[in-house]
Amino acid sequence: MSSWTSGSYSSDSELKTSLKTLRARSRQLANDDDYAKKFFRMVRTNVIGSNGIRLQSIAKQDNDEPDEGARVKIEEGFKNWSKKNVCEVTGKYSFKDVQSMVMTSVARDGEILVSLARGIDNGFGFALQLIEADHLDEMYNTTLANGNKVKMGVEIDSWGRPVAYWIFKNHPGDILYGQTYSDRIRIPASDMLHIYMPVRVSQNRGVPWMHTAMARLKMLGGYEESELVAARLASAKNGFYYWEKDSEGSGEYVGDDKENENPIQEAVPGHYEMLPAGMRFESNNPDHPTTAYKDFVKAVLRAISSGLDVSYNYLANDLEGVNYSSIRAGVLDERDAWKDIQAWTAEHFLQVVFEEWLAMALLSQAVKLPMSKIERWKMTKWQPRGWQWVDPLKDASSSIKEIEAGLKTASMVAAEKGLDLEEIYAELAREKKLQEKYGVSVSYDLSAMESLAKIENT
Repeated sequence: MSSWTSGSYSSDSELKTSLKTLRARSRQLANDDDYAKKFFRMVRTNVIGSNGIRLQSIAKQDNDEPDEGARVKIEEGFKNWSKKNVCEVTGKYSFKDVQSMVMTSVARDGEILVSLARGIDNGFGFALQLIEADHLDEMYNTTLANGNKVKMGVEIDSWGRPVAYWIFKNHPGDILYGQTYSDRIRIPASDMLHIYMPVRVSQNRGVPWMHTAMARLKMLGGYEESELVAARLASAKNGFYYWEKDSEGSGEYVGDDKENENPIQEAVPGHYEMLPAGMRFESNNPDHPTTAYKDFVKAVLRAISSGLDVSYNYLANDLEGVNYSSIRAGVLDERDAWKDIQAWTAEHFLQVVFEEWLAMALLSQAVKLPMSKIERWKMTKWQPRGWQWVDPLKDASSSIKEIEAGLKTASMVAAEKGLDLEEIYAELAREKKLQEKYGVSVSYDLSAMESLAKIENT
């Protein structure tokens, strides 16, 4: 292990010189690498989902009974604020779009800044501004006159608590107009969310989630390109030209072009030509792609999947050789990781935004509830997306048995699928009224469904 060099540096010291490069490489892979693009889509799909992570108010009265009236007002108000042209300052994004962009930025760039814009004329007096991590200057490190330290653009007090962020007014990489971007402004931490997932306790900046897999992704892309080029050359005319021994040749071979005085020829499939007397062609037939190509790529992708903490089968779109038990075991482990990220997103982003929105909505009376009970109105839970299983009939039967045994509730089963039980009951009641209105009677025979499923499986 003599060549294994390491150092005991602080997290910020390690990131200071490498963060900008890591972020740029992560973005380049996101733009150009198929597997990286798939990973970020998996992040958006599995954490945010098609409907976003939704608010459920659990506001209570003074006697701790559910306050249904307040819950409806809060949920309706937040739903109206979440629309496009309302929740975000540019008017381009809905709150679901904001969730997806925040999640993608945290995974790809390691972090994102979200400014809490108060006083916006949108009926609620509150909106969000998304700011890329490039605005937070990682090279700005100093000690201020008040004793606070600035570490990589983040101002912290003596306890290490962020109190402000020093950001560039404009994006430092925006060179379209030939402007300089050296001016910084100080934004108090009360007006800014710095969203990232730390891996060390003293860490003040976020790291791209692909940082351990970047090298393999880049090298795998290069290897696949080399094999593709080699295979294409192998399928075309490819070889060497040389003069026969003791032959002076009867003419000069010029080829299609020259490089360093050596004639070169374009490799065109099925194309041959007459050579001058005395010149001989010897073919080169490389065996590409090699027989080990498939297994090698699969082994590298498995390592990359471990670095990204996702299932190899889904990252590589490779379901060959899997069965119900094996795919379920892998999916369970992966979904636990997604659920962990969903809970982190709700705690560190969604709940903070909701509480800021609620205060402004109550002040502006966009939500007509008394400010004096704001702590009760803050009580919420966030409903993320759920997942369906490979064999939903088996899982439905299992859930029914667990409910009957008292090990689960219907609310828990609905939440696992990303659904709200109250919305389900409301929809069932609406359908029942429609059946009564039109004189329709609908019944479901579970045994018939099971028989049909067996026939389909056969």
